[in-house]
Formats: sequence, structure tokens, C-alpha cells
Amino acid sequence: MSRKIRVLVVDDSTVIRRLLTDALSSDPAIEVAGIAANGKIALAKIPQLNPDIITLDMEMPEMDGITTLVELRKLYPKLPVIMFSTLTSKGAEATIDALSKGANDYVCKPANVGSVNAAIANVKFELIPKVKTFCPWTSPPPAPIQLLPIARTQPTGLSPSFLTTLNKSRNGKIDIVAIGVSTGGPNALQNIIPLLPEDLPVPIVLVQHMPALFTKHLAQRLDGLSSLKVVEATAGETINPGGVWIAPGDFHMTLKRDGTAVKVELSKGTPENSCRPAVDVLFRSVAELYGPNVLSVVLTGMGQDGARGCDTIREAGGHTLIQDEATSIVWGMPGAVFKLGLANKILPLNKIADEIIREAQVGRSARSVATLST
Repeated sequence: MSRKIRVLVVDDSTVIRRLLTDALSSDPAIEVAGIAANGKIALAKIPQLNPDIITLDMEMPEMDGITTLVELRKLYPKLPVIMFSTLTSKGAEATIDALSKGANDYVCKPANVGSVNAAIANVKFELIPKVKTFCPWTSPPPAPIQLLPIARTQPTGLSPSFLTTLNKSRNGKIDIVAIGVSTGGPNALQNIIPLLPEDLPVPIVLVQHMPALFTKHLAQRLDGLSSLKVVEATAGETINPGGVWIAPGDFHMTLKRDGTAVKVELSKGTPENSCRPAVDVLFRSVAELYGPNVLSVVLTGMGQDGARGCDTIREAGGHTLIQDEATSIVWGMPGAVFKLGLANKILPLNKIADEIIREAQVGRSARSVATLST
């Protein structure tokens, strides 16, 4: 029998520590190895408890979550850390900061759920799957990924060596880059978007699975690091080359043509893959609008959001690039695309910005474009 996942719960609130302990202990595959009221105590307990994963609060006396995380990463670079965040602007900003400093993921504290039982249920739904993702030895193998039957002109299940050469002879240009990302996304995007040049000749539209408030702070952080203008998208906004538009939390993002312009549409349609915004929604939209002139990019993330969208993009003649397993925090989303034979290229994180630049120049006249050194 597989051993249980040992969790260290770090939070200064007695109520929250009890809530987390009850929620986690309800799963037979998990045990709470210990608790700590602040980061200083947690750092002292880690050698004694040998936890498999840590849940870490942001605001604590003596040593807060960010300070603790920085010290953790010096001592235990591979120990998974899930931040426990508040659904506030301050909490969102702190969470983005934590993710950029090495946190693996985050869960929002339940708010306005009505009862303790409802709060525990909420934490179980959000936290336990993430704990098991980062400590996978207790989890059953994932169910096979299936798409609805469609007509195909190329076989699926292609080998990695063949996939990496599929588009070497490509002559058509791309007019848009569409990116989908989830778990590990802020850090991945921070290693891509700031490396793209100001004169990138195509716009970028992007879905990062995050709640409202969080996407705004993510956009602000990336904008401050980048030559491109990075914004949280607003309805009716015109997209142009040289910019990045991030779908706001809790809204699906699609594009529509208005004369010669292409504009953003936002909606609160039904969640897809339990997500809103959903990558599939955005990818279908760009495939319909741009046909073969789409480059879709699927980065690290849990689940399989984006796989169906990549299928639609391929049927329209577009191409798909995915992040490789070795550099992904979770190879769920890009792995799903790979398993369906829909990836034209598979690259490590540090090669993706270069590839986006290269693809954006195919079929265009020579121009001055920044060359990256990787």
C-alpha cells in the first residue's frame, strides 16, 4: 500500500489550521504531519517532520509567507509549496509574487460560503487535487483522453521525433499567437513574455486559469517586465501587434472582427473543463477568425483544457507548440495535446520565446527583430 502524503500546514489562524486539518485528513491518502503558526516555526519543524508538501499562509507574524518561501527555496528547492491566499487585491498581488518566487500553486481561502462545513468542502475541492498532483504516488493513473469523433487527414499518436519536424517546411505566416496555461503559469509566462521584442508583428491573446483580481495583477507584473504592452483584456478593445491581452478571471474571452479591426469579447458563458476563462473557448475563436494563420501555445497546467481547442486549430490549418514535460510544473495540459498527436513542436520553456519570434517572422519581409540568447 502506498504511504500517505504528509502535509505541513502553516497558518497563524487557529480556525484556518483546524479547517485545513479537517479537510485534508478527510482523504485517506493524506495525513497532516504537523502545523505551524508562522514561517519561523515551520522552517524549524521541516527537518523533524519531513513533509511531502506544505500549505503556506501569506500574512503571519514574525515571518510571513513570502519571506518563508524565499528561505524554503534556499533550503528545500524541490519541496512543493501551495500558498493559501485571500480573494483580495492585496492577496492577489502577494500570490503572483509568491508564484514568481517559486511557489508551485495556490488556493484561495473560502469566502462567503455560509458555514464551516461548506468551507471545508470548498477547501477539499480546491486543495486536495493539487496536493495529489504534486505528490502523485497515491493517485490512480489518469483516464484516457478522448475527443469527439472527427474526420482526420493526419494520424494521431505521432512520435516525439516526428512531431518536432512537422512544420519545418511551413511557408504560411501566422497572424496571432494564442496561449493557454494554468498551474505554474505566472513563472512560465515570466520566462516568455519579457523576452519577446517590442516589434513583434503579431498580437498575443492568453488564458491563464486564475480568479478575478489575480489576472489584473499578473498583467501588471508582466507589463512591468516586458517591452510588449501587457493588459487584462476589456470588452470592445482592439487587438494589435505588439501587445498581449490576458483574459480576465471569471470571463471567457473570444475575438470578433469589426470591419478591419479585431476586438475582444468577454462573456460569462458556461465554464468548460471546469474553467472560466477556458483555453478551449479562446482557441476555437481564433481558429474561426484566423484559420491557418494561428500559432497556439500550450504551457504547464493541470487538466486538459486547450486540447479540444488545439484540435480545432489543427483542423483549420494552424499549428501548435507545447512546453515539454521536463520544464512543466504539471504536464497535464500540454501532455493532453501531445497524447492526441496535436503538437507540431515540443520545446523546453527557455526555447519557447525564440520559437514564437521565429514563427512570427515566417512569410514576412526581413525586418529588425531582437535575437534572443538562450
